[in-house]
Amino acid sequence: MDIKAVLELIKEKNIEYVDFRIVDVLGRQHHVTIPAYAVDEDTFVQGVAFDGSSLVGYKGIEESDMVMMPDTATAFVDPFVEAPTLNIVCNIYDPHGNRYDRDPRNIAERAEEYLKESGLATAAYFGPESEFFIFDNVRYASGPSGSFFHIDSEEAYWNTGAEGKNLGYKVRNKGGYFPVQPTDTQVDIRNEMCTLMTEAGLKVERHHHEVATAGQAEINFRFDTLTRTADNLLLFKYIVRNVAAKHGKTATFMPKPIVGDNGSGMHVHQSLFNGDVPLFFEKGGYASLSEMALHYIGGILHHAPALIALCNPSTNSFKRLVPGYEAPVNLVFSKGNRSAAVRIPVAAVTPKASRIEFRTPDSTANPYLSFAAMLMAGLDGIKRKIDPRELGYGPIDKNIYELSDVEKHEIRSAPGSLAEALDALESDHEFLLEGGVFSKDVIENWISLKRGEIQQVERTVNPKEFELYYDL
Repeated sequence: MDIKAVLELIKEKNIEYVDFRIVDVLGRQHHVTIPAYAVDEDTFVQGVAFDGSSLVGYKGIEESDMVMMPDTATAFVDPFVEAPTLNIVCNIYDPHGNRYDRDPRNIAERAEEYLKESGLATAAYFGPESEFFIFDNVRYASGPSGSFFHIDSEEAYWNTGAEGKNLGYKVRNKGGYFPVQPTDTQVDIRNEMCTLMTEAGLKVERHHHEVATAGQAEINFRFDTLTRTADNLLLFKYIVRNVAAKHGKTATFMPKPIVGDNGSGMHVHQSLFNGDVPLFFEKGGYASLSEMALHYIGGILHHAPALIALCNPSTNSFKRLVPGYEAPVNLVFSKGNRSAAVRIPVAAVTPKASRIEFRTPDSTANPYLSFAAMLMAGLDGIKRKIDPRELGYGPIDKNIYELSDVEKHEIRSAPGSLAEALDALESDHEFLLEGGVFSKDVIENWISLKRGEIQQVERTVNPKEFELYYDL
């Protein structure tokens, strides 16, 4: 859709407001709304000014003037605003007309340009599976006089004895995959989410209740190119949250909001194409994978500790990434094996659907940064011909949780904390700098922001500490 088409759409749909959106370093969206009568061709050519110093991780107050430049291809009609509103995702520029180095969307687009310049492929396709919870209520507080959190859901197993109207259909702990109604209480909500996603341009493939109790859900939408998929994921999260709010509920993509039940991950499917030719398929290869695909896997697994600093960038991420639970902390690859960090789907897979799935990430990741980082790791593996089989990364085609202690000892694990992952990124980031995709400034800024979060969490008194230490 070009500028002329967007302006025609504004007239055709009687749009009253145009909402211009950007994403900050951490992955949160922000917006400026302009009356439609004030939007013309110059708006798309000159951009929309904003204060970059007010966004986390962006400019200082002494150099804060920045410009949003709309990407007309991202336009969609917002279904949640009363006045007809058109939403458009923007790139960020400085006042001199240069792309802003720390703009996550800029980094994603540079990664795609680098791929084409490498001559290895013309396009990288990404398909995230972003899990989430829909709760009926959430309360939390953290302060000098106390801290707590409390979540609730009508279908949660802990409510089997709740007083008042209680119909008894509850999702058992780890028993949520995937019961029919009335146990699954959120079919209509997920249907509504899918309908709005489709209207906004996403190609929804399916939805279902996920494993955990208390309203864990998954909706899958079709893969696309790297930057476009990151755009789609933010749109996906926007729709999920707003539909939940419309129904008096709250949705969260937090990886581990419930103690003792499954957390929410974001398994990311990836493949490379040269035009219409799939580059990850080879008949007769392991799981029908080409050597290029295996080297891509080698890059992902070799750089996994550093990648995890971008793909699992919250302290809460590492309450999901623990050995023995559902999250794949084992840095190996395997066909169809969900206990491996990299899985190769083999069911109903055609040559064009041949792909690898990195299962470690979660949705606290900024999709532009994490997808770009995964691509750069995979390309480094291809260029250096990193063979995961020679480095002890598999394949392992049996349940890793059932291996002997000696066998497990040979398997490298994901970092055990965000601090460890940031240390890995600090020492292993040269592959991200190739082609100017990431810069040292971007990486240092990310590490600084995340270490600040760690410090906040470490210095906050935890209610569990009272249980452990109050009477000592």
